[in-house]
Amino acid sequence: MKTELSGHLNRDGIRIYQDADFAGMHKAGQVAAKILDEMAEHIFPGQTTGEIDRLIEEKVNAAGATSATIGYKGYKHASCISVNHVVCHGIPGDKKLKDGDILNIDVTVIVDGWFGDTSRMYVAGKLSRKAERLLQVTYDSLMIGIDMVKPGNTFGDIGHAIQSYVESQRMSVVRDFCGHGLGQVFHDRPNVLHYGRQGTGAVLEEGMFFTIEPMVNLGRPETKTLADEWTAVTRDKSLSAQYEHSVGVTADGVDIFTLSPAGKFHPTYG
Repeated sequence: MKTELSGHLNRDGIRIYQDADFAGMHKAGQVAAKILDEMAEHIFPGQTTGEIDRLIEEKVNAAGATSATIGYKGYKHASCISVNHVVCHGIPGDKKLKDGDILNIDVTVIVDGWFGDTSRMYVAGKLSRKAERLLQVTYDSLMIGIDMVKPGNTFGDIGHAIQSYVESQRMSVVRDFCGHGLGQVFHDRPNVLHYGRQGTGAVLEEGMFFTIEPMVNLGRPETKTLADEWTAVTRDKSLSAQYEHSVGVTADGVDIFTLSPAGKFHPTYG
């Protein structure tokens, strides 16, 4: 028997949640963000992505939450861990991190029926200058996109802001993957593109919940999915980075549900 979802659908088929629902999203978002805070000390050369995932699953369970990814379309892990030229959906395994590797860790938890979805970048060992610049541009592009979130703006405004900034830095925005609506379901309408034209797409309304999660490549934007049907990599093997927040549209702007409790979301924290 399906649980009746909160809120209502607007004319674009996008769910509009109620004021009281923001608290549920904050709780779920903060569980996910705290887990990512706690993972920072476990990222170092010689560590395996499988061990990182094991620790994440342990922390999800300890928080009394449920992993949204274990069992999702047959997926078996509590995180996606994408290293270097892996764009997204990297599968944890026995591979050891090397000095200078950059990696995105993406975690989604369910708390009291609400989904908290966030990802951020880490480095094993010493960060190279070109990787540091990629991380900074990707982080900045996310925050520039979030700055566009307020009632009356459009989803095209978000995508245009991200794309314009990234391309001004001579990098490229991945087009094959996008953000998404969420709330009491993992993936919902709308698709949140990280490129586009100003003034196009659905109009933002108070009570919309969705992710913004730009993937930025040092090289060209094209990707390919490997034979495991999950792992997406850059076609030209250039480095890729991603940051993701879950947000809600408020009466006069935006509420970020997945802010780092310890202030560790920024790529250059110590």
